[in-house]
Amino acid sequence: MKPDLVLTSASNPRLKQAIALRDRRDRQATGLFLIEGFRETSRAITGKVIIDHLFYCPELFLGTNEEALLASAKASGAFLIQTTAHLFHKLSYRDRPDGILAVAKKMNTRLDALQLPSNPLIVIAEAIEKPGNLGTIIRSSDAAGVHAVIVANGCTDIYNPNVVRASVGTLFTIPVIETSNEEALAFCHKHTITLLAATPEGQSIYTQVPMTGPLGIVVGTEQLGLSSFWKKACTLLVRIPMHGVADSLNVATATTLFLFEAARQRYGT
Repeated sequence: MKPDLVLTSASNPRLKQAIALRDRRDRQATGLFLIEGFRETSRAITGKVIIDHLFYCPELFLGTNEEALLASAKASGAFLIQTTAHLFHKLSYRDRPDGILAVAKKMNTRLDALQLPSNPLIVIAEAIEKPGNLGTIIRSSDAAGVHAVIVANGCTDIYNPNVVRASVGTLFTIPVIETSNEEALAFCHKHTITLLAATPEGQSIYTQVPMTGPLGIVVGTEQLGLSSFWKKACTLLVRIPMHGVADSLNVATATTLFLFEAARQRYGT
């Protein structure tokens, strides 16, 4: 694939802008964000994310499918920029880059535009602080057949590069919406969604409650857990039995357990 530009200088404005997009303020100011990696970029293109421009370095490619990805990006309107390995390492935020990094436009998914099936399964993630946890929750949600992830009172920007990375591009395969606690709860009431709170204070073990109807699984911050707002709003308070000295699991791990129990009950697998 012939590039639109061959980059040889670290002073190039596009390169500087891409590096700056690691910072939340620059993402908010420009409406752009970074997608690094072959799988992540492929899923973004499949998900109709608008790629503004794409940096690539053939020296770092790991397989033989990169040319097809570049062709797809070009066909969708992306500006292709070839770099040297030295410059790509300046761009990359990974230890072992694979030679693909895109600058994309934010998706701007709105809660009021979200369309759900008659028997939805959603996740409400309140104030998750760590990008890796939020990305893993999104990845597990995709794997378990979740219809949407609502990030309520968000601490972590869903466009943080480490959210994109931890989600392995599944950020682009299911709707992920940022909103307030109040708007998320109003949405659930409107759609008659039963709310299940994951909390060590729950009276029922999570495998002993029905998860086959319209359901929202609500999980909270790593340090403090769910706020009283959601504990009061949820009709089901459940816990994971703990047999060691730990009294709780990492929020992403706990969410994955809940989701696959819901999937087991719903789909029999």
